[in-house]
Amino acid sequence: MISFALFHNCECNFSSIVVKAGQISNPLLNCSKMAYTVQANIAMRDVGTWGVRKSYREVIDVSWGDPHRAGVKPLSFVRQVLAACLYSELMDGDKLMVDVKQRAQRLLGTCAGGSVGSYCATAGIPQTLQSVSQYIMRRDGGVPCHPENIYISPGSQWALTNILKVLVNSEASPRTGVLIPVPCHSTTIISLTTLGAVAVPYYLREERGWALEMEELQRALDSAKGVCNPVALYMINPGNPAGYVQSRKSIQEVIRFAAEKKLFLLADEVFQDCVYGKESEFVSYKRALAEIGAPLSDSVELASFHTASKGLMGECGLRTGYVELVNLDPAVMKHINNLFSTNSCPILGQIALDVMVNPPQPGDPSYPLYLKVRHFYLPASLAQNVRRVEEVINSFPDFSCQPLEGGAFAFPRLFLPPKAIERAKEAGLQPDTFYCLRLLEEAGVLFSPGTEYGQKEGTYHIRFCIMTPSDTMEEILRRLSAFHEQFMKEFS
Repeated sequence: MISFALFHNCECNFSSIVVKAGQISNPLLNCSKMAYTVQANIAMRDVGTWGVRKSYREVIDVSWGDPHRAGVKPLSFVRQVLAACLYSELMDGDKLMVDVKQRAQRLLGTCAGGSVGSYCATAGIPQTLQSVSQYIMRRDGGVPCHPENIYISPGSQWALTNILKVLVNSEASPRTGVLIPVPCHSTTIISLTTLGAVAVPYYLREERGWALEMEELQRALDSAKGVCNPVALYMINPGNPAGYVQSRKSIQEVIRFAAEKKLFLLADEVFQDCVYGKESEFVSYKRALAEIGAPLSDSVELASFHTASKGLMGECGLRTGYVELVNLDPAVMKHINNLFSTNSCPILGQIALDVMVNPPQPGDPSYPLYLKVRHFYLPASLAQNVRRVEEVINSFPDFSCQPLEGGAFAFPRLFLPPKAIERAKEAGLQPDTFYCLRLLEEAGVLFSPGTEYGQKEGTYHIRFCIMTPSDTMEEILRRLSAFHEQFMKEFS
């Protein structure tokens, strides 16, 4: 039996680290996340040794946005190029396609001494920066992009934290505030509070597909009066953990709001390649800003983030991403250059990023397989998972899953009976944490509780990664269905 003792007196609510009722609460780190992770790891370590016969042989962990952890195979072209760069003798044989060898040779030629073990420029390998710049221009329909405005980083979160360091004045009174969506992934909250900033929540409208409403942004801004000085607005598109995709109209409304309120825009766009809603389309904040035109396109300050760690690329362990900066003062850019010089991205990560933004093209020997896997198999598998998740989750009267349009996660609402909520309180747990631990113990499936990401008071959610092989997702849904039916009977 899993012990809940570790959680007693350790769990803190999301609301304890954001503006609430006009007061600044103690900026604790997310104790709930840490405690839940510890307990879940103990549970997985001890699987098979609890002394109770289980209905499963292994734990399926979909609490992370990590496709490879969930069983998705890496793209072969990416791994072949990496292998050839690491061990150049592989290019002497005939096991690698000609274009793989050519790409590896070109990339090694950009490395000092022709080695991936060498240092590189602060912003990144110049040729990779050029590749990223060209990718952004193609993505945004020709909107100009300059390599000198791009910084390659050890992951998008690292880049975001460094941009926040520029925006946040830890000695200011009142303190610096940043508007953040609810729900929002917890690492951003931790970064803000560690820097001494205040997270000012604006709530997405769940019953309208997690829509962002301008009235809610204004309410959030008003709530900060007398508490903190908001300087930035943080957006996640496509959503994490809620799988929404913003429309062009919504994005342009946000841009105009930021311009009027003089807020710096932080656009987290790391799941831009994962859009599967039939009526959905990814539009970058930079493109939307350019389409509005002057004077806003020349004045609104924007930082947009992308990564090779997320989405269909899924190279989480290589820890690489980039940030593009728009309309920043040259003096600020110089300061940012100094910040980014403290920890440049490893060469291997930059190679993976180069492949992501410049994949095989028609006529290349590797193109047919890449096309089949990247543009047909993976999207089809993901679309099937989305359909099945919505079908199964919404078949239960105590669940509600909004349409999944993009991103890597499902974030359904869970309606728990009063007896389950009371039992969770007796154990010193948030109700959805209690549910997730029971699911882990009894069904061997590891989800994350909604309390880690923020949610309206009195509501409960679960989050799980949907980027898995289809057969894995079917097994997850089978286990979840069986567990949920028994759980609801127990507490009815």
